[in-house]
Amino acid sequence: MGAYKYIEQTMQAQYKARDGTFRNKILAWRNGPVMALVEHPSNLIRARRLGYKAKQGYSVVRVRIDKGRRTRRKPMGGRKHKNFYRFVQPGMSHQAMAEQRVNRIYRNMEVLNSYWIGEDGNYKFFEVILADPYKPTVNISSVMRSGKSFRGLTSAGNSGRPNKKKSMNKRLRRKKAARTPYHFEPYVKKEKKPEEKSSTAKSPAKN
Repeated sequence: MGAYKYIEQTMQAQYKARDGTFRNKILAWRNGPVMALVEHPSNLIRARRLGYKAKQGYSVVRVRIDKGRRTRRKPMGGRKHKNFYRFVQPGMSHQAMAEQRVNRIYRNMEVLNSYWIGEDGNYKFFEVILADPYKPTVNISSVMRSGKSFRGLTSAGNSGRPNKKKSMNKRLRRKKAARTPYHFEPYVKKEKKPEEKSSTAKSPAKN
C-alpha cells in the first residue's frame, strides 16, 4: 500500500472522529483571513486527482464561505406580495461560489477545480486549485477555456444543472438520425438509361 493510501485513511479518520487535530485546524482557519494562499494542499490526494502538481504555475487558495441562506432584498418598489419572503435560495452551491470568489481576485490564473476540506456550524472551507496558463510547466489543455468557474465548466458548476459537455452536438445528432431505420425506403432519384438500338434491321413494308 502506497503512502497516498495511508494519508487518505488518516484524513478520513480525522473527519469522522472530529478529533483535536481537526478542531484546531478549523479554529485556525476560522480566525484567519477569508482567503489565503497556502503553500501545500491540505488534502494532497484529492488535489492530485483534480489536476494539482507541485510545479511552478500551480497554486492552492483556501477560502471560507458563510453557511446558510441569503436574506431577501429590501422592498424598494413598494411592499408587494413578490417581496414578502424571508430568504433567497442561491442558484449555485457553496463550492461554486468559492471558485468564483477566488477567480475574481486571482484574475491572471484559471480555476482547475476545488474540493471540500472542512466545516463548522457557521462556515464551509474549500481549497481552490489555480493554474497560470502562461507558464510552460502548466498543461495547456487543462486551462484552454477561460472563465471555467463562471461558465459552469468545473465539477462544482455542473452539480446543479445538466451537464452541457455530455449533451450531443448537432453533428452527433445528425449521425444518429442517419443510423435510425425508417419504415419506408428513402426516395432515390434514378437516372434514365439510354435506349438500346436493336441489332436486327426492320424488314421493308410489303405493298
